[in-house]
Amino acid sequence: MPAELSVLIVGAVLAGFVQGLSGFAFGMVAMSVWVWAFEPRTAAVLTIFGSLTGQVIAAVSARRAWRWPVLLPFLAGGLLGIPVGGWLLPRIDPTLFKALFGLMLVTWCPLMLFSDRVPRMAHGGRVADGLVGWIGGVMGGLGGFTGVAPTLWCTLRGMDRDLQRSVVQNFNLATLAAMRPHFRDEAKTVAIAKSGREELEENLRRDREALAKDQHDPGHWQ
Repeated sequence: MPAELSVLIVGAVLAGFVQGLSGFAFGMVAMSVWVWAFEPRTAAVLTIFGSLTGQVIAAVSARRAWRWPVLLPFLAGGLLGIPVGGWLLPRIDPTLFKALFGLMLVTWCPLMLFSDRVPRMAHGGRVADGLVGWIGGVMGGLGGFTGVAPTLWCTLRGMDRDLQRSVVQNFNLATLAAMRPHFRDEAKTVAIAKSGREELEENLRRDREALAKDQHDPGHWQ
């Protein structure tokens, strides 16, 4: 089995298991594995389509009501943030992408682990909700991490579990679905670039072989 396929399967299985338990976090878990084997653009496309598949399954198996008054500010901000993340993705350096992703993990995970000890946020209202949604949209367009910021924010808001899961699940579903057309085109671009790179590498290999043959056969030029 090719190494890339093995990494792809391991990342998908681990991410699917975590999402099944928590209802979110497919993107973070999958990217933690995939980012070491794929370039950011490829990993982002895989993460978004995997996350969307997981959210659709979760929506069917554990349907949660759309709490529109609470959800709308998040959605409005998220839809505005998606193009920003999509614009950044092909321009960000892969090393910087990995560094920022690692920084997100070491910041977000402890905050969620000790969230019951963190003071609750009672200020900002819908404007703050919209800003957090915008951050989620940017992170979604950049790597499929739509639920990271809203999940932490809803926790800090002190929302009850049902309301929080409703907001995060439906926000993820809506924003990931909104990203699908863009990243379908992105997937085509990545596939074309990979095909072109493979063709170039094959041509270079043939040129090297021809050059090596000529060097070992001086009479070829006579």
